[in-house]
Amino acid sequence: MSNESPTTLPPLLDGKIPRGEVFAAACPSRQILNHVTGRWGSLVLVALLDGTLRFSELRRRIGGVSERMLAQALQDLESDGFVSRHAHPVVPPRVDYSLTPMGYEIGQHVRDLTDWVEGNLPRILGHRAAA
Repeated sequence: MSNESPTTLPPLLDGKIPRGEVFAAACPSRQILNHVTGRWGSLVLVALLDGTLRFSELRRRIGGVSERMLAQALQDLESDGFVSRHAHPVVPPRVDYSLTPMGYEIGQHVRDLTDWVEGNLPRILGHRAAA
């Protein structure tokens, strides 16, 4: 429980956006959280922590992802500044994807989360079985 008075405003991020408004419907951080923690976005971030990969390499590495969904996840992460896309002027076309410094930072957090889930999988599956 907070000791703040009801009239206290949350601190501002970069002096523009109120911090702590993630629960507000119009908060822009919701969309970014969706990109980072969605099924394909999180796997892309973790996969690219190991280094630059081509689209086809990413698709093979992330089992079950369609071309369309992978392309969308990459576009979203690129627009957020987490992934860098480098198209080589060759035939056939070659495009490499890598993490930006900010992408590497968030990727490490996502990897920590995935490591926790995998490390606790027996407990989680036990709860599922008991339900």
